[in-house]
Parts: sequence; structure tokens; C-alpha cells
Amino acid sequence: MKSKLLVAGAIAVTFVAAACGGTTSPTAISSPSPSAASAGTTIAVANDAKLGQILIDSAGMTVYLFVADTGSVSTCYTSCAQIWPPVATSGAPQAGTGATASLLGTSKRTDGKTQVTYAGHPLYYFVNDKKAGDTTGQGVNGFGGLWWVLSPSGAAIH
Repeated sequence: MKSKLLVAGAIAVTFVAAACGGTTSPTAISSPSPSAASAGTTIAVANDAKLGQILIDSAGMTVYLFVADTGSVSTCYTSCAQIWPPVATSGAPQAGTGATASLLGTSKRTDGKTQVTYAGHPLYYFVNDKKAGDTTGQGVNGFGGLWWVLSPSGAAIH
């Protein structure tokens, strides 16, 4: 019984050390998802074979606008935000190649996050975009409106 408690205790210590940044387990570190943005999220421009020039983040993930957002404040929360995660930032957004810095901004969400805006549009990712360059959310009708990729001017690409 004593050895079982020692083993259980050792396992618990290993998990605590890993969770607290210890070097016990390299699997304790995970790569960030698109919605887990870092300080100063970068928005840039990429060339898409079908859509032309589109906005992306620094990892090459496509960003979208939601037609139901009539201003710079998001209307996409709860189940909507699970499918269309907001492009969040913890610092001033940065203009990457081809993006216009003066069109970048932020908007405070009711969940406390700061969302990146471009030309007054809150920006989102689409959960079904799995790799850089995917545009599977283009033209999707959901949660009360259409979702579009943006051009470098901030206009919806139809």
C-alpha cells in the first residue's frame, strides 16, 4: 500500500511540475491555436489563386468578416465564437506585408478579450480552416449572416 501511495505521489508531482513549467514532460507544452493570439497579432496579405489578395495572420491563416457585425463590435459569441473564433490580441495589432496599418484597430469583446479589427470589421478565423491558405469559410451563411474573406482594402471579397 505504501509503495502505491509513493507511485501515485510521484505521478502527481510530475503532473504539477509539468503544469507549472517544469521540464519533466515535453508534452506539457502545446502550440498555440489560431484563437490564442500573442501580443501584437500581425495581419498581412497573401495571394489566393481563386480569390486574389486576401488578409491572413502571421501563420498564414485566413481571416474573415461577419456581415451581421454592422460596426466594429462583434456580435459573434458562444456557439458562434466556437465555429468562428475571434482574432484576438494582447497588444496593438501589427501590419504585415501588404496590410495597411491605419486600417488596423481593436474592439473590446463582452468576454473580456480584445479583438483585432480591419477597416472597422472585427476579424475571425473559421474552425474548418486547418492549414495556411485554407478559405473554407468563404461565403458560408451561418449565425444570421454571411462570412467573407477580406481584401487588403478591408472590403468583403464575394
